[in-house]
Amino acid sequence: MTIPELDRCVRISRVIVVKNSPEIKNPSARRRGRPPAFDRETVLSAARETFWAHGYEGASIADLTAAMGITPQSLYAAFNSKADLYRAALDQYRALGADTSSALGEPIDTVAAFERILRGSAARFSAPEHPKGCMISTAVLNCASENEVIADHVAALRRRSLEAYAARIERGIREGDIRADTDPRALARFLGAIVQGMSVQARDGASLEELLEIASFALAEVARHRV
Repeated sequence: MTIPELDRCVRISRVIVVKNSPEIKNPSARRRGRPPAFDRETVLSAARETFWAHGYEGASIADLTAAMGITPQSLYAAFNSKADLYRAALDQYRALGADTSSALGEPIDTVAAFERILRGSAARFSAPEHPKGCMISTAVLNCASENEVIADHVAALRRRSLEAYAARIERGIREGDIRADTDPRALARFLGAIVQGMSVQARDGASLEELLEIASFALAEVARHRV
């Protein structure tokens, strides 16, 4: 027997066995995974405060995940995108002011309703436990072109507030506590500008007392239209 023939006889064949894991056999099991190990409202609250302090563009994914205490993968799994997370944070922010905004629908006169709105806004914008100012009134006023959808969303929220103000003034005219010659939309825009201005003032360090003084001047203008 020649040496090459001997080599062929003693050569050992190697067989590699691949064992699929349960996740590979069943991809849907891998996709489902474990439920999130965090409370959604709690991490959303942390995201809200971060957006409130830094704005939409100023809050990076690293900032958000650090505040929320979760990984980027968990953020995207729970909220889909930074934009969707921001929208959810805005919804939660609006819920914070529900007690104030509800004044527009209560059976009180128009001046009293806007007193609740303006004084409540002053308190929220200057509260020490939150970032200063309003998360909506002065949010995303300028942005990169790729974020225009977010800017449009926030602008729509501001327009909705103006429409609610105008509707409340129109109701005051119907109910007889506001003069019939009052321009509801003009007065609503005035009040919207006051709220936005208070937000800017709060960001620049205005105290609660100083914001309440602004509110008092605005209320005097509303009262000027009282019957």
